[in-house]
Amino acid sequence: MKTFFKSLVAACLLAMPLAAQAGTLTVKGSDTMVILVQRWAEDYMKKTPATKVQVTGGGSGTGLAALQNGTTDIAMSSREMKDAESEKLRTRYNTSGVEIAVAKDGVTFYVNEGNPVNALTMEQLKGIYLGDITNWKEVGGPDAPIVVYSRENSSGTYVFVKDNVLGGEDYTSSAQTLPGTAAVVNAVAKEKNGIGYGGAAYAKGIKELKIKTSGGEVAPTAENIKAGKYPLSRDLFFYLRNKPSGEVKAFIDFALSAEGQAIVTKVGYFPVK
Repeated sequence: MKTFFKSLVAACLLAMPLAAQAGTLTVKGSDTMVILVQRWAEDYMKKTPATKVQVTGGGSGTGLAALQNGTTDIAMSSREMKDAESEKLRTRYNTSGVEIAVAKDGVTFYVNEGNPVNALTMEQLKGIYLGDITNWKEVGGPDAPIVVYSRENSSGTYVFVKDNVLGGEDYTSSAQTLPGTAAVVNAVAKEKNGIGYGGAAYAKGIKELKIKTSGGEVAPTAENIKAGKYPLSRDLFFYLRNKPSGEVKAFIDFALSAEGQAIVTKVGYFPVK
């Protein structure tokens, strides 16, 4: 009987999210979203000092894994949840999860400010990241090797670029993998022949590339993203195990409020409302 009781308690603990504690809210995942959610957290805690909001990055895949393991209340993700991830939630918590779009972004390719190239086609970007184009002179730049920077495969932005730019093919083996968008920006700012990618909000200290389309060159601006003209637009998500309630709901309501969406614009992303 004692053994059965211990097993029952262990099963209950396994099913119980570990992150949820009164007065503390944990948010983990997308590095793209960290600067935005940290701003939301700072302003929210000023209004609600009894609540502590802990925000950490690590990539969308890391956040969604934490949601499955019960070690975060909210997962930040710059991509949609995969079927396999949803199935893991269903197996453990009998739910496929709740998806909430909280902001919009335009995935941006960066080059060094000294690079004369201002715009590339999607095919040229694909060629560079597959390793088929290796010199800037092949795309209208100087005679210099292209230094390619990428993100870790736990990054939602890595997955987005692979799916939407590379057509699902693998990145060139010569691409240098960096741990976060800030690291990519820093590397491109220092390497005159570099190219990298990330969220629009990080595009500082480097030059944003426009995308060449049949309708002309399109920059990742708020107007182009709202109008659906920029080809690499995406939603940024919060994922939960269940319908939000209590402190989790209050924080998400703040993020989606007029005040919260104004912060989205200040940070450099684009509001969903």
